[in-house]
Amino acid sequence: MEKKQFRTESQKLLDMMINSIYTHKEIFLRELISNASDAIDKLYYRSLTDDSVALTRSDYEIRIDLDREARTITITDNGCGMTDVDLENNLGTIAKSGSYDFKHENESREDVDIIGQFGVGFYSAFMVSDKITVTTRAFGTNRAWIWESEGVDGYTMTEGCRDTAGTTITLHLRADTDEEAYSEYLDTWRIKSLVKKYSDYIRYPIRMDVTTQKLREGVDAASDAADKYESVTTTETLNSMVPLWKKRAQEITDEEYASFYHDKFYDFEAPARTVHFKSEGTATFDAMLFVPAKAPFNYYTKDFEKGLQLYSSGVLIMEKCADLLPDYFSFVRGLVDSADLSLNISRELLQHDHQLKVIAKAIEKKIKNELAKMLESDRAKYEAFWSAFGMQLKFGLYADYGQHKDVLQDLVLFTSSAERKLVTLAEYVSRMKEDQKSIYYACGETLDKIEMLPQCESVTGKGYEVLYLTDDVDEFALKMLMNYSEKAFVNVCAEELDITSEEEKEAVKAENESSEDMLNAMKEALGEAVSAVRFTNTLKSHPVCLTSEGGLSVGMEQVLNRMPGGEEGVKAQIVLEINASHAIADKLKSLYVYDREKLTAYAKILYAQARLIGGMSVENPAELSSLVCDLMI
Repeated sequence: MEKKQFRTESQKLLDMMINSIYTHKEIFLRELISNASDAIDKLYYRSLTDDSVALTRSDYEIRIDLDREARTITITDNGCGMTDVDLENNLGTIAKSGSYDFKHENESREDVDIIGQFGVGFYSAFMVSDKITVTTRAFGTNRAWIWESEGVDGYTMTEGCRDTAGTTITLHLRADTDEEAYSEYLDTWRIKSLVKKYSDYIRYPIRMDVTTQKLREGVDAASDAADKYESVTTTETLNSMVPLWKKRAQEITDEEYASFYHDKFYDFEAPARTVHFKSEGTATFDAMLFVPAKAPFNYYTKDFEKGLQLYSSGVLIMEKCADLLPDYFSFVRGLVDSADLSLNISRELLQHDHQLKVIAKAIEKKIKNELAKMLESDRAKYEAFWSAFGMQLKFGLYADYGQHKDVLQDLVLFTSSAERKLVTLAEYVSRMKEDQKSIYYACGETLDKIEMLPQCESVTGKGYEVLYLTDDVDEFALKMLMNYSEKAFVNVCAEELDITSEEEKEAVKAENESSEDMLNAMKEALGEAVSAVRFTNTLKSHPVCLTSEGGLSVGMEQVLNRMPGGEEGVKAQIVLEINASHAIADKLKSLYVYDREKLTAYAKILYAQARLIGGMSVENPAELSSLVCDLMI
């Protein structure tokens, strides 16, 4: 029997395909099942116009048989089969795809949905087997053929015997090594799990005989008899065939969605939101997305991996396709199924092309719209969602220099001084006073500490609403957002806070000019701790406060200095402001005239007091204690 060499390609190319193209050896089963499905598809499409095809759709099947003793896996289909010419063209020529040819010959028909494209999937079987035997008979012929190969050395073709049309592929598994246990593919449970993972939605039944141990009839379970169990073999259908996402949303109940979500993504709670849609146009795809009710335990860690499952015509291509989700929507789970994707030759990775970007953009828009609907129609559920994933949306505002603000700005929530409730930016703006120029916010560790800020008391005292920011990312996000509805964001502890009348501004300006020497003396006493000391008329009951000049606030300084690997010594330009209407102002003026030394002590005490009120630590507590004791003696 003459051994033939693979046409048009070298042994080196075949060796590369066997050993390099596929990342995971388990992929071989997906590829062979997909090929079997394509073969059945071809015969089924033929039956639509050819009455000689007696099979109905329910007659088609794919079978998997395992033989532990012979160490073989057999995949059989009753599809179109192959002639000797087909074998030469499709298996004798590497990268020649009969499915690809069939698809393009019938591209005008909308019902043609063939999986194969490249003609190399068959060769993935050599990753786990050292010999492959293909027995096939083409529909409409009475001759069968046997194609056999042990890999790069070539193949043989002889006439064979097969009763009906179809193809049987037998893999002779490699011997186990220290690195690879090929015997695992002879395990029934392993094969069932691979079919469930990769080929669950192949449209034809994938069947396998499964042997289980059953208690013999009439035998007590507590019996010690060695033969109390008997082997029972049944034929199981391993795949569900019809993807839930291919059904119309109106046909699916909430319970079915929840059950699918539990089984697919191992979450015990029902999703907070289910998004099921089909898109047609530049890229046609089906998507089923789920917003979890709670964040996974590792969500805010580096171990969390985002991504949607990616299917091509019901066949799993990628477990987690990160490119389909932006980071700020990384909490979404689900899948996308498209026959239009440009896959690489192994069908394990995507080509980065326009179609992928179109799909990702459509998914982003859909998620945004669904979250907006939840916010509007079910506020309680949205606030529960916000508690779990709001931090990620705020990081999204800050990331990439604010490029995504149009997507996220109407989805973010902040606690407001108005009843301490979560509000949107749109809700805040809708309640602004007529004379209000800016959106005011204040930062702190807790809501209670924020409310104790002197500046917060001043702003709320004038009837203005203040957003309370308690997360490290909050102020950075607002700085990147810059404004909302043409209203700038202003930190109540920043110099640009403007809540006084022109007359009040002129009055405090005069006060500072007349006390310039005293204020400079206090600044000198505090050294580089502050950039200036001045009077203010924005405070109500508090004697002092700290404000910041420039773009870096006190809160941002604290966050940056806490970050691991961040710059050390980041420092905001801090101003010590003294309440011009407080009794301490007159005391300071008196000390400047009669006791400059004590004025220095007062300056340090007031600065320490302002830091404590602002939620910061005292830089030199021992010195503060000594100064206070000296005043008490």
